[in-house]
Amino acid sequence: MNLIENKKVAEVVAENIKTAHVFKKHGIDFCCGGGITVEKACEKNNVAYAGLKKELEDVDAVVSNAYNYNNWDLSFLVDHIENVHHTYVEENIPLLIQYANKVAKVHGHHYAEVIEIDDLIAKVTKELTMHMKKEELILFPYVKQLVQAEKNGTPLSMPHFGSVKDPVQLMEDEHEYAGDIFKKIAKLSNHYTPPEDACNTFKALYAKLEEFEQDLHQHIHLENNILFPKAIQLENRNPK
Repeated sequence: MNLIENKKVAEVVAENIKTAHVFKKHGIDFCCGGGITVEKACEKNNVAYAGLKKELEDVDAVVSNAYNYNNWDLSFLVDHIENVHHTYVEENIPLLIQYANKVAKVHGHHYAEVIEIDDLIAKVTKELTMHMKKEELILFPYVKQLVQAEKNGTPLSMPHFGSVKDPVQLMEDEHEYAGDIFKKIAKLSNHYTPPEDACNTFKALYAKLEEFEQDLHQHIHLENNILFPKAIQLENRNPK
């Protein structure tokens, strides 16, 4: 986006709600305190203007999804899921919780649905945090062991959980749980459409929720439809 130096924070956010997440990350009030220029807000919050300006300009940068994930080495796919999707979830959970808490507190008396959304966000983010740790500490290392064993032509000892099918089933069940919660959130939020009188924080919450759900769908697709089936096939080929 084109940022004019003397533009006010609230004006920038009004033009592109995604910029709210950049301001929030740097502790800049874009809602009630958004009536000052971006430069002045940077001075007030001891934030480097040049760096913030670059982040704002890059907020709509499109990352190509034209990857042939199906042909990737499984170890590489695991690293991609961790580095891209797990990192995204970890970085954005605090932002979602802050937005949801504030909107529920300020607007819950008039829009009761945001109180329920706040509760659902607390549940799903807690679930996702534990879910990713199980993948990173148990399932993903075993998938990498499977890949290495096939490359080396060496047998793999039976893991403590028996077969890769067991943690895979658990992960798929947890994916379904998270997906169901986001279906409820989408319905409660009228598919992330804020009311006409919504403040910038309200709009930022719905925009971030929609973005988060889109990332989650891609995340789950890579695991359920590519990583998990191939890991099971790989284990079946490995000599016991």
